[in-house]
Amino acid sequence: MKADIIQHDDFETARDYQRIAQALTYVDANFQDQPSLTEIADQVGLSEFHFQRLFSRWVGISPKQFLKHLTLECAKRSLEASASVLDAAYDAGLSGPGRLHDLFVTCDAVTPGEYKARGEGMTIRYGSHPSPFGDCLLLVTDRGICGLAFTDENEPLPDALAYLSQGWENARIVEAADETQAYADRMFAPEPGGKGGKQAPLRVLLRGTEFQTRVWRALLTIPPGTLTTYEDIARRLGYTKNAARAVGRANATNMISYLVPCHRVIRKTGAIGGYRWGRERKLAMIGWEATRAEQAA
Repeated sequence: MKADIIQHDDFETARDYQRIAQALTYVDANFQDQPSLTEIADQVGLSEFHFQRLFSRWVGISPKQFLKHLTLECAKRSLEASASVLDAAYDAGLSGPGRLHDLFVTCDAVTPGEYKARGEGMTIRYGSHPSPFGDCLLLVTDRGICGLAFTDENEPLPDALAYLSQGWENARIVEAADETQAYADRMFAPEPGGKGGKQAPLRVLLRGTEFQTRVWRALLTIPPGTLTTYEDIARRLGYTKNAARAVGRANATNMISYLVPCHRVIRKTGAIGGYRWGRERKLAMIGWEATRAEQAA
């Protein structure tokens, strides 16, 4: 019998995540020593029993099962296994509109004129919401989601809002969590389309240069539970391997975290690499998605 995936209604998970992140940080720093479950539990101030319950509530499996997805060997195998899947996904996603990945995301990009206008004449609504990866800040326009960041003690909400507002300085930005809640409900729903069954795709609005937009569109073709590299994205977009660094920079300037899944891009060595919203959050996302993909198989 498959373990139950955590349901959105249980969003105590924003609080759970803080301990999960603390545990992942410890494991990441001490992986060579292969810490035991008891040692990991001690780091978050819980007994082995309560930590196991916390972890299983968050992701549906044991910490030991989850952590196997984050080993270097597993990452390398995932890169190899993802290659054929990505061939089809890139071809389908980059050749036209439509469903780009299992969150039912479609995208639009601002025009050069809109890029220069920096949001003039637009209204952007924002709200803070819990998620499996801690509290998130969501920015939404009439044309789709234009910003998604994660907030914590390292980047409190005002700082995250200032960061996501870059490029939209001339827009009217208003707090409206009641309006952004519906988007948050769908983004982290256990099944594509949300609880209500099949729905219209979630839309994202990309604001960037032509090169950045091409990279972000490519990211949207990467299915959950799969990984790719900066070099592979450059190659699939028709650039030489020397463009991998530029792809990495575009990846790092993605303002719509999770939905535009820059966390699914790692180094060709299998190393996870850094993340704007914390390396431990990237580890959590990769392991969480790999777990859900495995359970759904």
